[in-house]
Amino acid sequence: MGGISRTVLFISSCIICLSQNIVEVWSLKCKCDLCKDKNYTCETDGYCYTSTYLKNGVIHFNYRCYDKPMIPELFMYANRTEQYCNESKYDVENNPEYSAISTACCNNRDFCNDITVPLTHRQANPTGSYLTTIEIAASIAVPTLIICLIIGAVYFYHTSTRRRGMHHHLRHADDSIEAPDHPILNKGVSLKHMIELTTSGSGSGLPLLVQRSIARQIQLVEIIGQGRFGEVWRGRWRGENVAVKIFSSREERSWFREAEIYQTVMLRHDNILGFIAADNKDNGTWTQLWLITDYHEHGSLFDFLGRNTLDTSGMIHMALSIATGLAHLHMDIMGTQGKPAIAHRDLKSKNILVKSNGTCAIGDLGLAVRHDVTTDTVDIPLNNRVGTKRYMAPEVLDETMNIDQFDSFKRADVYALGLIFWEISRRCNVGGIFDEYQLPFYDAVPSDPTIEEMRRVVCVDKQRPSIPNRWQSCEALHIMSKLMKECWYHNATARLTALRIKKTLSNFRASEELKM
Repeated sequence: MGGISRTVLFISSCIICLSQNIVEVWSLKCKCDLCKDKNYTCETDGYCYTSTYLKNGVIHFNYRCYDKPMIPELFMYANRTEQYCNESKYDVENNPEYSAISTACCNNRDFCNDITVPLTHRQANPTGSYLTTIEIAASIAVPTLIICLIIGAVYFYHTSTRRRGMHHHLRHADDSIEAPDHPILNKGVSLKHMIELTTSGSGSGLPLLVQRSIARQIQLVEIIGQGRFGEVWRGRWRGENVAVKIFSSREERSWFREAEIYQTVMLRHDNILGFIAADNKDNGTWTQLWLITDYHEHGSLFDFLGRNTLDTSGMIHMALSIATGLAHLHMDIMGTQGKPAIAHRDLKSKNILVKSNGTCAIGDLGLAVRHDVTTDTVDIPLNNRVGTKRYMAPEVLDETMNIDQFDSFKRADVYALGLIFWEISRRCNVGGIFDEYQLPFYDAVPSDPTIEEMRRVVCVDKQRPSIPNRWQSCEALHIMSKLMKECWYHNATARLTALRIKKTLSNFRASEELKM
């Protein structure tokens, strides 16, 4: 018997050494919100972990590494991990400040936990049946060959699990789940009314199952745009037009991120593109990632300005709406139903939609970052996209921006806003005189400039778009030219805030209305 024990101990030691080597070979990188000194990244031999929890009415997110336990816990690891990673509980009695917690794990690729786990009403799994110490001792007594076979089976189970991944645990509920009988989905209820009914309290979006049901009922009609992420379609839902942004599977992070940002508490605003639903459609061979928003027939500001001119009133009206949307995005609303400050990071005329009343809505929030007031940190998304080079602020182009300071991102947004104001102002028709539509720096860089070309023009030569002398003789254009100059200062701290721009334009419009 002593010989068998020594043999078992020897095999266990070998397996421990083997598992340590496997840890190094299969090291998994994960997003980690606590690892500031490691660029918000951690490494593990186990799983990437993420959680969403509701504390005092405010949604919070955690991103961590979840390490694999060492032997002898290897026998009970599968059950424990499954229970820990798919936990969803409402434990108000024991933890009154926490009203909901949902967690998930994955190990199919690096940074696979860079997603949002939706808070659901699914109850926590019942306690798993773990092997006891007596059972483990009994298993040691079996012949050495059987022990090796069991351990080998467990090892291959975990490696195959890693390769398969856990996409469906991390995304929404099972594809078959829908809510056709949900009261707010009754026929005759418009999308606008439905959203007003469900978002008046939190402003954080429709319930997940309602989003899924709406997405399943949409008919795609025609392609209305294309970008690096995929395609934009006009779709129909019960006779209403919607815009459907379809991401390619390689842009999964951008899809997750944009859906997450759109569902931030209290984000909904007249001058932010209205979010309706997000859904993933997977038939086993291909995956489509859908983001469904309000549809605006005029299209992007870029398209609109290429086809139309504006009078001075329309110009101010449009510029004020964009500044108002950006001010709301940048604003930090305190309280249990508050909103974190958000910076866009890719503001440009192609990412702004023109509404039927001549105002605008800011869209494409896939690169946006949020400010966490409690830790004074910025949650920079881990994806491969960068902003549009033509609209990059000097400090972004020459890499001198302090990315640990949230105000830096807001100031870069304001720089881009100044360029957008220039685009709008060129199309202002005063006495039959206006300029043809052009992109900023059209006369200084190629159609698809490099970072180096933009850096030379903006940072070294310190060029800015030219302002025609005739703008000074029109009060509205004079106000606009003064604002844009104060938006694109080389010194970022000297730039106006979005709120200050909003107030200036609002005051000017009010004074013009008094004259009428």
